Amino acid sequence: MMAMHDSILEVVKVNKAYGAVEVLHGLNLTVGVGERVALTGPSGSGKSTLLNCLCGIEPVDSGQIKIAGESLQHRSRTSLDRLRRDYIGYVFQSFHLLPTLTAIENIELPGQLIGMDKSERIERAQQLLQSIGLEHRATHRPDSLSGGERQRVALARAVMHRPRLILADEPTGSLDSINGARVLDLLETLSQTHQIAMLLVTHDKESTRICERTVGMRDGRIVEPQTT
Repeated sequence: MMAMHDSILEVVKVNKAYGAVEVLHGLNLTVGVGERVALTGPSGSGKSTLLNCLCGIEPVDSGQIKIAGESLQHRSRTSLDRLRRDYIGYVFQSFHLLPTLTAIENIELPGQLIGMDKSERIERAQQLLQSIGLEHRATHRPDSLSGGERQRVALARAVMHRPRLILADEPTGSLDSINGARVLDLLETLSQTHQIAMLLVTHDKESTRICERTVGMRDGRIVEPQTT
């Protein structure tokens, strides 16, 4: 059960270095329940490293990261995997769909991983396909879908298990402006409908329009937050 908490994500005094290279410096960041936050900054500012730490892929050197009040630090691999499955959805620029699965099977996958009942899983996946306008592509594999269609399937997969936080890494970076705008609208709708918080990493100013707050990063530090 998710702890009763005003914040879904808390990053407190996080430091991360690779050898002698310090990447994150005493970084603090909070994302409220259901809040959409854009994270911007130049290449090399530490955005990707921060995302990897939030996912638990990279351990922090010091400081603390909490998801729904639960710390990522000092957990077994099994416990960390469970926390990610329960609370986090991922959206990547490169989609990361499984090539051997159909669109609906890709969407269903997170439900399988958390042991969702098959009938509920299929029903929810079908509803998500309808919400992204791709019910007619349910049995198509990723190689027969356009880039925009693949990203929409990736969005549906990310919210299949009703996570409390979406981490989106340049989700429109490989799309044209029309498909990019469609994906942003879907992200906003899914976030609002299911009260899912979102941290959207982007270089694209257009992407910040769906967020309530924009936070900048530079040289591994959070710079002056802005309200959009």
